[in-house]
Amino acid sequence: MINKEQIRNKLYDEFIQPTNQKKDFIGVEIEIPIINLDKKAVDFDLVHEITHKFQNQYSDFKTEGIDYDGNVFALKNPKTDDIVCYDCSYNNIEFAMGREEELFAINDRFCDYYSFVKESFEEHNHTLTGMGINPYRKYNENIPIPSERYLMLYHHLKSFKNYKDIPMHFHRFPEYGMFSSASQVQLDIYRDDLVKTINVFSKIEPIKALLFSNSVLFGQNDNITCFRDALWEYSTHGVNPHNIGMYDVDFKDLNDLQSYLESLNIYCVMRDGAYINFPSMNLLEYFSRDYVRGEIYCNGEYRDIEIKPCISDIKYLRPFKFINLTFRGTVEFRSICTQPIRDSMSVAAFHLGLKGKLDELDDIITKDTAIYHKGYTAGELRKLLIQDEIPKIFNKKELCALSKEIVDLAKDGLKERGIGEEVFLNPLYDRIKKHTNPGKIIIDSIKNNVKIEKLIDDYGRLSII
Repeated sequence: MINKEQIRNKLYDEFIQPTNQKKDFIGVEIEIPIINLDKKAVDFDLVHEITHKFQNQYSDFKTEGIDYDGNVFALKNPKTDDIVCYDCSYNNIEFAMGREEELFAINDRFCDYYSFVKESFEEHNHTLTGMGINPYRKYNENIPIPSERYLMLYHHLKSFKNYKDIPMHFHRFPEYGMFSSASQVQLDIYRDDLVKTINVFSKIEPIKALLFSNSVLFGQNDNITCFRDALWEYSTHGVNPHNIGMYDVDFKDLNDLQSYLESLNIYCVMRDGAYINFPSMNLLEYFSRDYVRGEIYCNGEYRDIEIKPCISDIKYLRPFKFINLTFRGTVEFRSICTQPIRDSMSVAAFHLGLKGKLDELDDIITKDTAIYHKGYTAGELRKLLIQDEIPKIFNKKELCALSKEIVDLAKDGLKERGIGEEVFLNPLYDRIKKHTNPGKIIIDSIKNNVKIEKLIDDYGRLSII
């Protein structure tokens, strides 16, 4: 049996130890829905054709992933570490940009790749757009990429019916990964700053909801500007609420943070190159067992299998927090929806600018009365502020003033870098001025009989800085 000290030490080695090096890089991942403008399912044959076309155009990209049908689903440039791939399904393309020291290099390469792919799709009446939920999801064939990881993930999400005696309800969209898209940022955070980074950034999640929400579930719950939150929370990823969403606690030190890591659930491991799913269970419970019964995919079907837990299985621990520690020694910020494409770098700019302003940001939040000191936690506040109509307990002018103060602080942080990256924050000032965000604009536009096709086109357009 594996004891708690072994687990704690392994968690430290995997999540905390990599942050001992002082680095200062930025990583950006942008998931983008693919849309068939004929209002039919995305043509997967076309997707594969454009993948090959991209590889021919950008010859430095090498095949990184091939599905069970022999189709390429991931390409990687070993010189830049840029990855162009499909996320969960062939309805969703992802541009995972290799780490850089500044945003302009990332933006230049992203715009280049995006323009090529979008123009290639538009030759066949398909397109790309910057929305956090695919507005044409009902037309699509929402099936996972036939690969180890994505079949495992979908099998886990479909297993919600097997959880009978837990105090939560599940939505009925286990395929949500195939129609929802995020904009994620990874920053190198030094170990001594980890706890404060998580504590302080957690408290501005409600403001991030006000600024960045862009996930409207058309036809259902379309009064919510960021429905992605619910898709994660009320899925099998949320069986243990510590695995998703907010922390809603203040960590005292690294020991506190490690204790939180011990509270997480695990639901899959690998053996001999194959994933094994099992019911989501606490990490300590998993390692207390002599054997765990799960399912393995083999020759087109699942069969039962028993495995013996081993300490290296911690590398398969997959929490999906709004703020995640990674095995690479980075902190990943993952609560923000894909943005209108022209605003894509605003997400990274916001986090990067605030990274070195933790004390000032903490001071702003401590003194705030626009959202805090009203009896609500940060998690509760975020749920209130992703509604189309902001509850009356909040003063909109005060909300905008708080948002501007935080964006101003991010701007100061970027200015101190002396590169000019603060230009990427401009869209946020426009949103603050108009008391809106991309999700609210979608909701208001639909109410005013604006066709969704117009929004698809608008949100898919690039602007070159």
